[in-house]
Amino acid sequence: MPSNAARFPRSSPYWPVVSHPLLRRVLPGLAVSALGDGMAVVAVIWLAIQLAPQGQREVWIAVAMAAYTLPSAAGTVIFGRSLRGRGGAQLAGWDAILRAAALAAIPIAHLAGVLTIGLYVVLLAASALLHSWGSAGRFTLIAELLPERHHLPANAVLTTISGFATIVGPPLAGILIGWAGPVWVIAVDAATFAVLALTYRLALPGTETIHRYERGASRTAGFSVIRRQPALLGLLVLSLWFFFLFGPVYVAMPIHITDDLHASATLLGGYYTAFGVGGLIGGVAAGHLRRWPLRATTIGIVIGFGIAMLPLGLGAPVGLSLPAFALAGLIWAPYMSTSMALFQRSASTEQLPAVLAANGAVLVLAVPLGTMLGGPLVGAIGARPTLLFCAVAIVTLGLVAAGFAALRRSANVTPATEVSARRRSGRRPAPAGRAPSPPAP
Repeated sequence: MPSNAARFPRSSPYWPVVSHPLLRRVLPGLAVSALGDGMAVVAVIWLAIQLAPQGQREVWIAVAMAAYTLPSAAGTVIFGRSLRGRGGAQLAGWDAILRAAALAAIPIAHLAGVLTIGLYVVLLAASALLHSWGSAGRFTLIAELLPERHHLPANAVLTTISGFATIVGPPLAGILIGWAGPVWVIAVDAATFAVLALTYRLALPGTETIHRYERGASRTAGFSVIRRQPALLGLLVLSLWFFFLFGPVYVAMPIHITDDLHASATLLGGYYTAFGVGGLIGGVAAGHLRRWPLRATTIGIVIGFGIAMLPLGLGAPVGLSLPAFALAGLIWAPYMSTSMALFQRSASTEQLPAVLAANGAVLVLAVPLGTMLGGPLVGAIGARPTLLFCAVAIVTLGLVAAGFAALRRSANVTPATEVSARRRSGRRPAPAGRAPSPPAP
C-alpha cells in the first residue's frame, strides 16, 4: 500500500493544475513575469522621483503610479470590439507583448538621452492598456483547459504566484536599484514580459484549436452580460465596495504608525510583511476550499477580513494588531480565487473574456478611488478612526451581501417547493407553452 507521502502530490487539489500538459508549460513564465512586476512597483516610483522636477515629486509619483494601472480600465472599452471573442492565451499573450514593448522603450529612451518625466508617464500608460484583457485571458485560459472542479485551485495558483512576487520582488528591486538604478529594473521587468509572451506563443496551441468564439461588435459587451445577470452584478458590486473601502487603509496606516504609535517606517514594513506572509498562506489554502459553497465563502471572506481589521482601528497594542493584520492578509488572499471561480461558473466560455475584462476595469479603479478618499478622511477624523471606519464598513458590507444572498436563496426555493407540493398531490407541471390541465373532479 502506498504511503501517505507517496500519495500526497496526486491527492492535492493543485496536482491537476501543475501536471496539466499545457498549463505546466505556462506557469514558469507566469512566475517570472510576476516577479518582474513585483520589482517594478518599487522601480516605477523610484524612477519617477529621479525624473520629476524638484518640488513636484509627490505629484509625479502619484501620476506615474496611476499611469501604470488606470489605463487598463480605458483599454477595456477602447479595445472591446476587437478583443471580444478572442481566446485566453491570445489575450494574455498580446498584453505581455504590449507591456514588454512599452516598458523596454523606457531604458531605450534613457540610453538615447530623451527620457523625460512626461514621456515616462506616457510609456507607463501604454504598457497598461491591455492589462484588464490580459488578466481576463489568464483566468479564461483556466476555464478553457480545466473542468469546473479545478477552477478554484488553478485560480489559487495564479494568485499565490502573484502574492509570492509581492513579497520577494520589492526587496530584490531595492538591491538592483542600488546596484544599477531603477531604469534597469524596469528593463528586467520588460524582459520578463517578453519571456511570458514567448511562453504563450510556444507552449499553447492556436486559439482556434482550444475553442471557437462568436465575435460581437459591442465595446461594452462584458458590462452588458454582467448587468443582465443579477448574480454577476451582485458579485461585481460586492468586489467594488470591498476594494474601495480598503483604499483608505493605504493612507491611514503610515499616518497611524508615525503619529499615533510614534514608530518608524520599519514597523510599517513589518505590518505589510505580515500581511503579505498571511496572504501567501491564504493563497495556498484557497485551493482546498473547492468543496465549500463559493458564494457564501466569498461573502464570509469580506466579513472575516473586516473583523480582522478591527484591532487596528480599536488601537490594540502592536502585539495584537500585527498578528491580526497578518490574519487579515490570510483571509483576503482567497477572495480573488473564489470570485473568479464564480465568474467562471456563471458566464459561458464565449462571454468570459469580456466579462472578466469588465470586472477588472471596475476593480482597477476601486482601490485608487478609495485611496483618494483616504486623504480627506484621515484629515477630518484621524488615522485610527479611519481604520476603524473601514473595518466596520467592510463588516457591514459583508452582512448586507449575506442578507441579499439569503433573500435570493429563499426566492429560488419557492418554485422548488411548489413543484414538490404538486408531486405530492399527484399533479405534474404543464409542458412549456401549454396551459396546465384542471384537476380531475
